[in-house]
Amino acid sequence: MEKLVIIPTYNEKENIVPILKAVFDLHQNFHVLVVDDGSPDGTADIVKELMNEYSDSLFLQVRKGKQGLGTAYIHGFRWALEKGYAFIFEMDADFSHNPADLQRLYFACKNNGADVAIGSRYVKGGKVENWPWDRQMYSRGGAFYTKCITWMPVNDPTAGFVCYTREVLDTINFDQIKFVGYAFQIEMKFAAWKLGFIIKEVPITFIDRKIGVSKMNKGILKEGVLGVLKIQWESVFKNYRRRVRVVPSKSLTQKESAYSAK
Repeated sequence: MEKLVIIPTYNEKENIVPILKAVFDLHQNFHVLVVDDGSPDGTADIVKELMNEYSDSLFLQVRKGKQGLGTAYIHGFRWALEKGYAFIFEMDADFSHNPADLQRLYFACKNNGADVAIGSRYVKGGKVENWPWDRQMYSRGGAFYTKCITWMPVNDPTAGFVCYTREVLDTINFDQIKFVGYAFQIEMKFAAWKLGFIIKEVPITFIDRKIGVSKMNKGILKEGVLGVLKIQWESVFKNYRRRVRVVPSKSLTQKESAYSAK
């Protein structure tokens, strides 16, 4: 149990089977945890059916109602730490992140000294496909704005394709991570950087979703703009370090690998 990919979902019935099969077809021993926020389209039920085929490597946590991207990932992080995974990944369900790049992020942490590996659109070799010019402008402008305000040496701070080593997630105090939208991605990277962990960016091609509806909205954009200021200001007073480390539980049993709803 070394590598776990966390995929948060809300109404992803068209994408969930293809994305899961794409991960497992890599044959690189990736486990996947789907954290579903009670999708009314039945996403969780589809995952439950697929668990019959991938009983040892596919897991599901269902939450009541749409609670936000950040809380979904933190739920997954806590689960991963409890189960003893060494490398924990964030990845979207909509194929904007290429599953084949998971191994490149893993190697950046496993072999090349990174504590956090970011699948980056905005380093040499990285690019974006199928985004309108205005969204690219907002994204690049937001990345530059974040770098100027926080001084964090990351070119793609809102990136959602990330590999964390266990040590990073075991050190960060999740109770101090307050944002739930794209500012969550910034705050997690900021916390890791403030704690002295090594962050490396791996160039990827980001492809806008072809199926389903984007979760982007004005509230998320506002959180990103104002959140950066708040993150920098509160960092003067905030301690991102966890006081007590998580001790892994015993290996997953057949019962624990079954569908669970919370």
